[in-house]
Amino acid sequence: MSNIQVNLEKAQKIGSQLLETTVPETNKNLVILAEKLTEFEVPLKVLLQALAIAAYDSAAAFRYADNYLNNLKID
Repeated sequence: MSNIQVNLEKAQKIGSQLLETTVPETNKNLVILAEKLTEFEVPLKVLLQALAIAAYDSAAAFRYADNYLNNLKID
């Protein structure tokens, strides 16, 4: 099992000024989705498909992941 760890806040220094940037909310959702799927042994194709769906519809990607994981538990 692999864990995905991402520092969601980055600090950049320009001159003497410190600028803080955050990852857009959509990227946070992608990290959460990837972590959810990597808790189990899922084929890479499933992970990539979920991420591709998330590019257009985050809620649909989570439904896809939930349906896949629920089917794993049933089998």
